[in-house]
Amino acid sequence: MNYQGSCHCGKLKFKAEGEIKQVLECNCSYCARKGALLWFVPRAKFIFHAGENESSVYKFNKHVIAHHFCPTCGCQPFAFGKDPSGNEIAAINARCLEGVDTAVLPHQVYDGKHS
Repeated sequence: MNYQGSCHCGKLKFKAEGEIKQVLECNCSYCARKGALLWFVPRAKFIFHAGENESSVYKFNKHVIAHHFCPTCGCQPFAFGKDPSGNEIAAINARCLEGVDTAVLPHQVYDGKHS
């Protein structure tokens, strides 16, 4: 399936391809504050429609995940990093996807606070 997503104001728009089987709820200091529910896809399955060079980036802790957010509305719809095997991935905030009811998706809790 193809999903359309964006930040709140629409400056950052993207498409992601894949099947949402579950979302990850991380309790690290950053994810807990922003309330993201993450869906992971290969980076090649993430395509910008607008704002590719307009997002701001925040990295913390080990500086391996690039959290992208809109400099206008402050929303963080996605992040880029690598999976445990070293493959490039996009971590998409499922709450920023059009037509997705995150309440019905299985949630996997990840203890990022202690990782």
